[in-house]
Amino acid sequence: MILSLAAVFLAILILIMLSAFFSGSETALTATSRARMMALEKNGNGKAGLVNRLIEKRDRLIGAILLGNNLVNILASALATSFFIELFGAAGVVYATIIMTIIVVVFAEVLPKSWAISDPDRFALSISTPIRWVVFLFGPITALVTGVVRKILSKSGVNLTPETSLLSAHEELRGAVALLHRDGSVVKDDRDRLGGLLDLHELEVSDVMIHRTNMESLDIDTPVKKIVSKVIESPYTRLPVWQNEPDNIIGFIHAKDVLRAMANRGKKASELDITKIISKPWFVPETTSLQNQLNAFLRQKTHIALVVDEYGEVEGLVTLEDILEEIVGEIADEHDQEITGFDPQADGSVIVEGSLPIRDLNRALDWDLPDEEATTVAGLVIHEAQMIPDEKQTFTFYGKRFAILKREKNRITKLRIRNVLKG
Repeated sequence: MILSLAAVFLAILILIMLSAFFSGSETALTATSRARMMALEKNGNGKAGLVNRLIEKRDRLIGAILLGNNLVNILASALATSFFIELFGAAGVVYATIIMTIIVVVFAEVLPKSWAISDPDRFALSISTPIRWVVFLFGPITALVTGVVRKILSKSGVNLTPETSLLSAHEELRGAVALLHRDGSVVKDDRDRLGGLLDLHELEVSDVMIHRTNMESLDIDTPVKKIVSKVIESPYTRLPVWQNEPDNIIGFIHAKDVLRAMANRGKKASELDITKIISKPWFVPETTSLQNQLNAFLRQKTHIALVVDEYGEVEGLVTLEDILEEIVGEIADEHDQEITGFDPQADGSVIVEGSLPIRDLNRALDWDLPDEEATTVAGLVIHEAQMIPDEKQTFTFYGKRFAILKREKNRITKLRIRNVLKG
């Protein structure tokens, strides 16, 4: 009698340990980093490869673990009930329910799951081999159960195909970066750079181009000496050259080509033939994505292109530097002019130029103003107001108050933006 009770108690103890194993394994394998496992597998870690193969078929893995966990829990509860009935009679059912609930929750659920979540990668590696055998043993039953569940849910219009994903790869990466930044593992600058890289396929060249009204260009009919002087004085190494009218751009002139031509046989500036040293223009549609344009720049081995609309009219120009700045932020050298797009004020507001890109303002102040419908701050205000505001008008949207400080003709040139107080 005593021997049989001891055997039952030992069996219950073993089943509780198995339940803890299944609970911890489930948590570890669902929380482990696939990127970390891929890196370990690449470095020759066989267990990491096993973990990757297990989580590739996540529905089969979770089904096998849940099946094993439920089996040992039910068996442990049944044995515990018989054990306490043997000791206390009919009241043993109550004792078994209370005691097993406490033991299972504390020692078979909370404790192993907390242990696993504290270091899921190491835990997953340590249990990968026994879990492989669990999946192998329970795999056929799990497949049958999963098939039945999918059929039942499909009748309700719920699709459980493993290929279905709610998030794209870009969204998953963006969410992971945002989470790591919130936890303090990724600093703001790194978050912005990674975000900029992920945004390249969503942005078009029209979002980052220099508009034609701000382009510095040269008239081919200008005296050669004056052209050379402007090229040398310009902060840019490449300048568009036009003929007859500013929109008729016939090529680009490179400062190095000018200096090289002048150094050749000691020519003077007035003796240069500008038409022989300008390069042919490269035109790209304004709807070209930044990712495609970056690849095109690398293939063409050039750094500048003219942006045209659907009618072939020049809208502006885009450079390789403009695209790279979307990833790494502002790139400046000793010849660049200082860009003054916004000026923070002592009262917490910020004065910005209307032409300041919304993305630059968001990146600088860690704001989240939308840039889908407008590229610049002025464009955003006009889009939201559905009008061209007058000076001293104010508007409130997206948690910010926009005050128009200066307007030139139909252009908003200066605004004051402040956070709206919540109360």
